Amino acid sequence: MNKSTIQKITAASLLVALGIIYGDIGTSPLYVMKAIIKDREITKLLVYGGVSCIFWTLTFQTTIKYVLLTLSADNHGEGGVFSLYALVKRFGKGKLVIPTILGATTLLADGIITPPISVASAVEGLGDVVPGIPTLPIIIVILCGLFFFQRFGTQKVGFFFGPAMVVWFSMLTVLGVVQIMEHPAIISALNPMWGYELLVEYPNGFWLLGAVFLCTTGAEALYSDLGHCGKQNIRITWIFVKIALVVNYLGQASWLMTQGSKFLGDRNPFFTIMPQWFLFSGVIISTFAAIIASQALISGSYTLINEAMSLNFWPRVTIKNPTNFKGQIYIPSINSILWFGCILMILYFKNSSNMEAAYGFSITIAMLMTTVLLNYYLIYIKKWNRFLIGIIIAVFSVIEIAFFVANIIKIKERWMFLFFELFIFMTMYVWYFARKTNNKFLKFTNLVEYTKQLDELSHDDTIPKYATHLIYLSKADRNYEIEEKVLKSIFSKKPKRADVYWFFHINRTNDPFTLNYEVIELMDDKVMKIVLNIGFRIQPKVELYFKKIVQDLVKNKELNLHIRPDGSTKYNAEPDFKFIILEKFLSVENEFSVKEGFLLNSYYMLKNWSLSDTRAYGLDKSDVEIEEVAFVYQPITKLELERKQSI
Repeated sequence: MNKSTIQKITAASLLVALGIIYGDIGTSPLYVMKAIIKDREITKLLVYGGVSCIFWTLTFQTTIKYVLLTLSADNHGEGGVFSLYALVKRFGKGKLVIPTILGATTLLADGIITPPISVASAVEGLGDVVPGIPTLPIIIVILCGLFFFQRFGTQKVGFFFGPAMVVWFSMLTVLGVVQIMEHPAIISALNPMWGYELLVEYPNGFWLLGAVFLCTTGAEALYSDLGHCGKQNIRITWIFVKIALVVNYLGQASWLMTQGSKFLGDRNPFFTIMPQWFLFSGVIISTFAAIIASQALISGSYTLINEAMSLNFWPRVTIKNPTNFKGQIYIPSINSILWFGCILMILYFKNSSNMEAAYGFSITIAMLMTTVLLNYYLIYIKKWNRFLIGIIIAVFSVIEIAFFVANIIKIKERWMFLFFELFIFMTMYVWYFARKTNNKFLKFTNLVEYTKQLDELSHDDTIPKYATHLIYLSKADRNYEIEEKVLKSIFSKKPKRADVYWFFHINRTNDPFTLNYEVIELMDDKVMKIVLNIGFRIQPKVELYFKKIVQDLVKNKELNLHIRPDGSTKYNAEPDFKFIILEKFLSVENEFSVKEGFLLNSYYMLKNWSLSDTRAYGLDKSDVEIEEVAFVYQPITKLELERKQSI
């Protein structure tokens, strides 16, 4: 499905939006009302106030902030924290790096708790059908199966997601309407005064916002999935989704007001409002909805890491395309991390009730970071009135800070989870800032000044020919520049003689799916520079691109490549070319401060664990030569070394 297709509003596109956008927020009725009531006495203020807070949270946070406002901040049709950062980073002058890292970290970290709480909440409904059934093994089997099948792609089952979610939201609506008819007065709970009275008059009412917040945790993921469906499809389907959610919450509240007991106990209002004859079917439908919600979040995590790599926030890791569907990727290392984290979560918390206490804390931080980036977007790109922007940002900041404070108490339930979040944050922090430090020491020189010397080397028969076509990957974004270390590689020690010298520069664009190139001839048929413009969502295949570019040049009879030998022989029809990769290592000649030492040593440790340049750029090992270059950041200035006099 291409970009023009997803921007159109059709029955199919609306179905796709329902299937992959609303999994997280759509399954929140499974646990939100239960989390609000918990072991508290059921009173009119608690029930009415809880529903009121849910409704207005969905209205302000999901509808106004994300569906109406944030979805407008699309980067060529793509959404998410990295897409938003790519739009506004030039206006932040480095100040937006930490908010971006925090937003991405917390969004990815909460991905470890969303699948287990959704699946657990659904499967636990079996306890009402078969009392005493052990649900923990079933939850673990479902989660293991879900992560195992990621390697095969989800295209074959993806068509099922849309209709399944239509059934899910229709079920929410019908169940809610039936219960509302039993207690129509519950509709008055939508009055914001009930929410205000709950927070002000109910004992410790403010802290209930931690449970209320669970109703909107999927809003950030909704923005991240913008590129899959288009904002108009999301906005239209949200009308149906919000009605279904609100009606179901009202239905659960209506049941709570008429069920005749002071305490909820172990019951879940979501399943209790179902007729007994429908209960088993309801559990099955709920489980499918939870699996779909988990799948959307797992796929979103892959996309998040893919974008992080493109923007130099994450070490390069292996990315696979399990199907021919554009944009569907599979990252084995992230899949393993998420699977391991999800299984640990369910083994540690054992049931959904315990997980509710730990859920939502990170997403409040992610939402606050989006608000920071959104502020820059509204000021510098939309150019709205500064006073109006101030009001908008202030309103969202107050709401989100209130949710954050209410969620702070959850730290004690998720203290062990903070280590995982710290790991993600430090990985992004180290990789981004250490790369910047490395790049500061990159020295560029004017390549044009060396073209004559390159020509002489090329024609010097006293030096053995290294390759017909010699290709270096270059970070120099100016057409006439090249790194000094590249020239040293060519001329130093054993000079590398070639017929044609190519310098290949990859230019990452803010457009997610750009893929084009330009060829600059710095010396006639001898020194060429290729600039490949590639979107941040595309994984480069440099060798494949290089061969295609040369084929195009030969076919178009450009640069006289079609009349000169390419190094092929009667024994081998393949052209003779060689890629040179210059690999840095941290020299022992460095003298670091504590911070510098930690940053750079951590960076090179991550670099050793990450994907090599050869695999990252799509190069065949047989066509690549690796040269190691020492990186001296802070040379030792004082070396005390005494010579001992011989006797």
